[in-house]
Amino acid sequence: MAKAKGARLIITLECTECRTNTDKRSAGVSRYTTMKNRRNTTARLELKKFCPHCNKHTIHKEIK
Repeated sequence: MAKAKGARLIITLECTECRTNTDKRSAGVSRYTTMKNRRNTTARLELKKFCPHCNKHTIHKEIK
């Protein structure tokens, strides 16, 4: 039997500076995957993570 759909959801975080900045160290966009509880956190998630393309810590926003 299949399990019921829970409150946890897999989301993708994408670097906000990689999308807009063309003068970066290497081509590409930094993405992380994580989980969030859809009941407790209904808004889009924003975390400060390390971007290897920008070579610094930047804000990563939820894209899906």
